[in-house]
Amino acid sequence: MIERYTLPEMGNLWTEDYKLKTWLQVEIAVCEAQAELGYIPKEAVEEIKAKAKFDRDRILEIEAEVRHDVIAFLTNVNEYVGDAGRYIHLGMTSSDVLDTALALQMVASVDLLLEQTEALIQAIRYQAQQHRNTVMAGRSHGIHAEPITFGFKLAGWLAEMLRHRDRLVQLRRSVAVGKISGAVGTYANIDPRVEAIACQKLGLEPDTASTQVISRDRHADYVQVLALVSASIERFAVEIRNLQRTDVLEVEEFFAKGQKGSSAMPHKRNPIRSERLTGMARIIRGYAVAALENVALWHERDISHSSVERMMLPDVSTVMHFMLVETTDLIKHLLVYPENMARNLNCYGGVVFSQRILLALVEKGMQREEAYAIVQSCAHQAWNKEDGDFRALISAHPQVQGKLSASDLEDCFNPQHHLRNLNEIYQRLGI
Repeated sequence: MIERYTLPEMGNLWTEDYKLKTWLQVEIAVCEAQAELGYIPKEAVEEIKAKAKFDRDRILEIEAEVRHDVIAFLTNVNEYVGDAGRYIHLGMTSSDVLDTALALQMVASVDLLLEQTEALIQAIRYQAQQHRNTVMAGRSHGIHAEPITFGFKLAGWLAEMLRHRDRLVQLRRSVAVGKISGAVGTYANIDPRVEAIACQKLGLEPDTASTQVISRDRHADYVQVLALVSASIERFAVEIRNLQRTDVLEVEEFFAKGQKGSSAMPHKRNPIRSERLTGMARIIRGYAVAALENVALWHERDISHSSVERMMLPDVSTVMHFMLVETTDLIKHLLVYPENMARNLNCYGGVVFSQRILLALVEKGMQREEAYAIVQSCAHQAWNKEDGDFRALISAHPQVQGKLSASDLEDCFNPQHHLRNLNEIYQRLGI
């Protein structure tokens, strides 16, 4: 049964309520750090933790007047906390809250992406094992090249996703950074130890050298890594689309009972999921440019990045997660047609074995240029003819007959020769 994508935790991570929740989480962590260092009463912190909450609608009401989201948030929180609220946000600037909270959202997002990446890796690994010996034509420039296996093709996809898993692990470290360093980042009105303690409580590292904001190279890294993962998924999707073409039909997306491919043509079975993935990769890739442009802020900060990130980060995170879920399900249920692969491999009498004939003739003493001309002539005679038979033509060629025996020719047309070293690749991948 094909799974349907529903709005999971990823969508919830980028809601307004979740964002405000992380703001409050940061403010309380800073209060706890201030209390541990003796800057504010511990009793006040306990009161803050007991009473602090927020009302999104009330915050919007206040923001309509003050035109400042963090001030509106703090005003609303203090309506609940009362007198102890005077200890909230001491020595801090808005970006201390905004950027540290945003780091929590990105870390949580990467965790979900890593989880789904692992699911995709396992789906590809399984299919690579299943089709380890499913022989098919390799293609270059879209033209038949030499034999490979479908499992070998998938092994390349697996290696790519394993690299992406490593990238996501590294990305998690890169974005798991907070800053509680005050206006322009100099700690003029807050002890650097407060930042260290608060970040530890939040599972973050203090930024090495923040300005009033955390530098946006980290956020650009986030979007660029996701764009790179989406580019790989697009590669897989484009390959499936090409292999599903009617004149190829070596693999096919699962087509559910009752599914329709066209309002006009009842016979259609379209690769709609792969096409959808291709389109979504374009969305993420488009945001990569905006993320790079966010890096160049004026002096110690401006807020030109803010409006971009409010759209960009939720979009790339949720789209990326959907792509991983969709691709995992697509690979798990992919229909594979080995008989069509064998048919395509042997069309025109096995022209894909031309190099084996060429090398065999050279090994028997023929000059390479002469051997190449003979093999190419026979291959082109067979090419694109319904009854073209390269094997028959090359076997009947007098100069070939004088060099290669029937046994030699049989060996040249044996696809197993091309698969003999594939175990090396499988061993590298641990499959």
